[in-house]
Amino acid sequence: MAIKITGSGSYIPTQIVTNTDFARHQFLNEDGSTYAVPNEVIAEKFLDITGIEERRYVENHLNTSDIAFFAAEKAIENAKIDPETLDYLIVAHNFGDVRHGAIQSDTVPSVASRVKNKLKIKNPKCVAYDVMFGCPGWIEGMIQAQAFIKAGMAKKCLVIGAETLSRVVDMHDRDSMIYSDGAGATVLEEVEGTDGILAHETASFTYQEANFLFFGKSYNKDHNPDVRYIKMYGRKIYEFALSQVPQAMKSCLEKSGIPISDVKKILIHQANEKMDEAIVQRFFKLYKLTPPENVMPMNIKKLGNSSVATIPTLYDLILKGEIENQELNEGDVVLFASVGAGMNINAFVYRC
Repeated sequence: MAIKITGSGSYIPTQIVTNTDFARHQFLNEDGSTYAVPNEVIAEKFLDITGIEERRYVENHLNTSDIAFFAAEKAIENAKIDPETLDYLIVAHNFGDVRHGAIQSDTVPSVASRVKNKLKIKNPKCVAYDVMFGCPGWIEGMIQAQAFIKAGMAKKCLVIGAETLSRVVDMHDRDSMIYSDGAGATVLEEVEGTDGILAHETASFTYQEANFLFFGKSYNKDHNPDVRYIKMYGRKIYEFALSQVPQAMKSCLEKSGIPISDVKKILIHQANEKMDEAIVQRFFKLYKLTPPENVMPMNIKKLGNSSVATIPTLYDLILKGEIENQELNEGDVVLFASVGAGMNINAFVYRC
């Protein structure tokens, strides 16, 4: 038997925010002092480093659980399954439902419970729970789902990655330009065959790295210091990712027994274009090779960094023919990989 993705879906928010939309923002240094460089220069350097031209934000009336539901509906329809037959419904996120204008994260009940409710699934044996694993959350949910199936505990699982990071950014912090909103979902099933998920790798680095991403106060000293926003030590994350992610990808590929020459695509968390390119370069360098052309599809240019949603969204858009010059066909080998808050790293090898 094989454990394969039989359906996928995504939700791309309709509100487009371009780099020039940040021109009116007052960017500050961590100590609250005025940032000396004009916003136009900030935007230019930001684009050069991250590759992000625009990002998507959800409309004010929507929450993470709403867009997770939208993506889930599409994945279920694509898989042509009865949602009542799902054994597990796993939602990866980091901040729960944060209502527009609110300052608290709402995770009671869980986002997964809310999605199951919105899907109108009556079956109590469809177990719904959340995964909080930083940006690698969707991959971790997939790893857990395939473990349930391998153990005989499940036959069908729905795994969703959804986030509304626009609700937790400090608009006085230049890093706020990176983040976006979105949702992607996949149905994972036990089917006839020998393909599907072939191997996985997961690690948590917390001894020195736990607080590379954290919740901190606004750079604007006039703001309420008790209101917290997503913050990061970008340089430390960059160096960590380049030193650890390629090794994890190599270890995962070796577990699968698949030669690197057979890898058709690498779907990596869309965090930062330059960082992702450097990770893939270093990965192939471990084999004394250079990356083949078009091996790493990207959608960060238009969609930004939507955390747990970047990979399932990218996967769905490729399958739907919405990523230029990119496609996946039966038998193609794909290496999925991610890095994020924790600091967590994971990967899995998948044959379509």
